[in-house]
Amino acid sequence: MKNVTSTKNQNLPRRRGFSTTMARHAEQHRSDRTGWLRAAVLGANDGIVSTASLVLGVAAAGADHRTVLLTGTSALIAGAMSMAAGEYVSVHSQKDTETADLSRERAELKQDPLGEQKELAGIYVKRGLDSALADQVARELMARDALGAHARDELGLSAVTAARPIQAAFASAASFSVGAALPIAVVAISSPERLMLWVSLSTIGFLACLGAISAQLGGAPVWAGTWRVALWGALAMGVTAGAGALFGVVG
Repeated sequence: MKNVTSTKNQNLPRRRGFSTTMARHAEQHRSDRTGWLRAAVLGANDGIVSTASLVLGVAAAGADHRTVLLTGTSALIAGAMSMAAGEYVSVHSQKDTETADLSRERAELKQDPLGEQKELAGIYVKRGLDSALADQVARELMARDALGAHARDELGLSAVTAARPIQAAFASAASFSVGAALPIAVVAISSPERLMLWVSLSTIGFLACLGAISAQLGGAPVWAGTWRVALWGALAMGVTAGAGALFGVVG
């Protein structure tokens, strides 16, 4: 009976270790969200702030309710298209750089595979492996996928962080549209007399919610993300409203 118990106890660490390993592989990290999350947060923030600021500036200049609403709607359409084009061009530039680096690395692997293997081994030595193990790791990884190994460990490129221009463009345009629609909706239901007050208060609330949501999705402290987005948005609106009141030429 002692031997049986001993055998069972010996099996427990293996099972626990196996479960722990499976749990680690089942973990969901947030780094794969960086591409679309950055574009979405930027688009939503810009949609809320720019549209609300423009609406407040025009209202402070003395425009009527219909003009303010039309201005906000125009800002939504123009801003969404601008964000999509801007994100696509900028992220595509990043993709072009990545493609050029991979092409260069592919050529170097073809011209001097042994030298590239030594270079990869040197990277692993700097990360803490001894020379013999680093050589073995570099050799085996290059035998399986030489370009992938160099892309990941030499250039810092991976499928998770790869530039995706179309994804960024759609995420930015869609989030801008949603963000811009919020202050426009407030304008539509507010009376002209209280329009500036309700747009200001609601926009700060929208920005606070956006900061909290983006912080939650990104794994950052919620409170820090909330006040940071709300504070800078409030400053932007204040400056724009002040400029509209100072330089207003309408009615």
